[in-house]
Amino acid sequence: MNATSNPITIVLGDDHNIVLKGLRALLESQSGFTVIGEATDGLKVSNLAEQLKPDILVVDLMMPGLSGFDVARRVVKRLPKTRVVILSMYSSEAHVVEALQSGAMAYVVKDASPEELANAIREVHAGRRYLSAPYSNDLIDTYLKRPGGVDPYDTLTPREREVLHLVAEGLTSGEIAGRLFISPRTAESHRANLMRKLGLRSRTDLVRFAFQRGIVPLEAMGAPGPADS
Repeated sequence: MNATSNPITIVLGDDHNIVLKGLRALLESQSGFTVIGEATDGLKVSNLAEQLKPDILVVDLMMPGLSGFDVARRVVKRLPKTRVVILSMYSSEAHVVEALQSGAMAYVVKDASPEELANAIREVHAGRRYLSAPYSNDLIDTYLKRPGGVDPYDTLTPREREVLHLVAEGLTSGEIAGRLFISPRTAESHRANLMRKLGLRSRTDLVRFAFQRGIVPLEAMGAPGPADS
C-alpha cells in the first residue's frame, strides 16, 4: 500500500500512557498507517471513535470507564465501517470468544510481535478476521456455536453496563451520576436493576463478577465501603 494514498486511519485505546505512546510509534513506523487519536478511558475512546470515525480501533480490554468489550459493542453498533482490534494481556478462550461476540474482528495478545499487530490490522481492514496463536478461526467458531442459555450480562442495557463498570471501580452513586450526567436517583435505579438481572446481592458480589468477566482489572477496583459488604 502507498503510505501517501488512503492510509489506514487508527484510534488507540489503552489505560497506560506509555503503552499508547509505544503503540503510536510502532504503528506510525509502518507503511500506510496513520494514528489519528488515542485515549486512556473506555468512555473517552468510544466517544473519540465516534468523533473521528477511524478505519480501525485498537483497544485494550481493561480500561476505566468502559471495558474493551463494551467499547467494541458501542463502536460496532454506531460505526459499522470501523473495525475493532482487541489488544489484550489475556489469552483465555473465554476472552477471545466474548471479544468476537462483542463485534471485534481481531484478538491480539500483548506479547505478539509488532509485525503481528500490523498484520492483524491489515487483515481486519481487508474484512478478514484475525486471531493470535494458538487460536484458529475453526476452533473459535466451535466455541461460538456451542448451545447455551442466555448470558445475564447480555440482558443489561448499555447504561447499566456503564454503571456496573463504575461501581466496580469504587464510585458512589453521586460520583456515577456526575460522570454520566444523570441524577443520583437514576444511578441508584440502574445499579439496582443490574444487580437484580445478574442475581447479585452486594457490591462485593458485583466487584467479584466484574473481575471474573474481565470487565475491570483488579487494580482498578475500589474497596467496598461498610454499607456495601
